[in-house]
Amino acid sequence: MSEDHRITTIEILCAEQERTIAELSAEVARQWQVIEKLEKTVEEMARRLVEVEDGGAPVAPATRPPHW
Repeated sequence: MSEDHRITTIEILCAEQERTIAELSAEVARQWQVIEKLEKTVEEMARRLVEVEDGGAPVAPATRPPHW
């Protein structure tokens, strides 16, 4: 294998690795956007649940049914 061929092979591998790293970086950025959206959704759902629990019907005391 000639020196030029070895250098060309290494350059090709470096270019492929740079492309792969760029693709992975873009995917990580996309996933962070999805995670942030999901976090906002969970926070909103938790807030709404607290509102429902706080504003719900009053809790009836536990009493014996009339037929006892």
